[in-house]
Amino acid sequence: MTRIAVTSHIFRILPQLRDELLATYPECRFHEGALRMSEDELIEFLGDAEAALIGLHPITDRVLTACPGLKVVAACSVGLDHIDPAAMRRHGVALGWKAGVNKVSVAELTISMMISLLRRVHQYNLDLREGRWPPDRMGLHLRGRTVGIHGCGNIGKELIRLLQPFGVRILACDRRDFPEFYAEYGVTPVSAEELRASSEILTIHLPKNSTTIGMYDDAALGQIRPGAMLVNTSRGGIVDEAALQPRLADGRIAAAAFDVFAVEPPTDLTFAHMPNVLATPHIGGSAREAWEAMARGGILGVSDHYVPEPGVYPFD
Repeated sequence: MTRIAVTSHIFRILPQLRDELLATYPECRFHEGALRMSEDELIEFLGDAEAALIGLHPITDRVLTACPGLKVVAACSVGLDHIDPAAMRRHGVALGWKAGVNKVSVAELTISMMISLLRRVHQYNLDLREGRWPPDRMGLHLRGRTVGIHGCGNIGKELIRLLQPFGVRILACDRRDFPEFYAEYGVTPVSAEELRASSEILTIHLPKNSTTIGMYDDAALGQIRPGAMLVNTSRGGIVDEAALQPRLADGRIAAAAFDVFAVEPPTDLTFAHMPNVLATPHIGGSAREAWEAMARGGILGVSDHYVPEPGVYPFD
């Protein structure tokens, strides 16, 4: 019988998923403490488990060395930047994971952020809460805008589908080409430079890896169309928040909506407190339906898994 250590908090918040897991794997223990654990605390909790159902707890070489009985890591997440594939391969530990299970959740949040920025919802909400009734309550339509999507994986494609009724012009940039998909949904593929220069709303949907960390540095931010709006619901660290702040302050970039940050939770709230920034605490994949899908993908991963290889999907 497989001994499973469960660190994902989804099973705490949605007890029916705990019941589903226990019905298949009765020998489970659940982490009931603080959501965040140090590496030492994670090692202690995993102990002699043969499988781990994790959320965003880092799986490092040190963790795997300290837990030699661990054979499977099943991820109840879509992003995998917290997992070291080289260490997994060295230790012969398999990965259970299901792609795209939160795509609707993230894509819907992205559209809500676009509209909120265009209509200045977050600013007007604050005005009303503080007793102000601005006379110049004017925003912009989403319809007719040019939307640029950087990263056309599961979430980027879902966003394109959901944008169809809005009558927007869609540009996309991805290192892969999807000619049939682009043709079906009226998408124009462009280079990263053209995407930044042409998009009125630029939204980022890239994985976090060695090629994307810091991709939107000061130079890349300087290529963004003057007065454009920037949305990031992918991963923190892809955009240099410090380099973005002066561009937001002087209006070179009109507004930004961020669900993810380089440090989570942020220790410096200067960026989040800017009047033209809409900030949320990494809720992109936090719709109930997405949590259920991620948890069930993790449960499936205990039995359906493979040893990952660095440089090969999904670690490419």
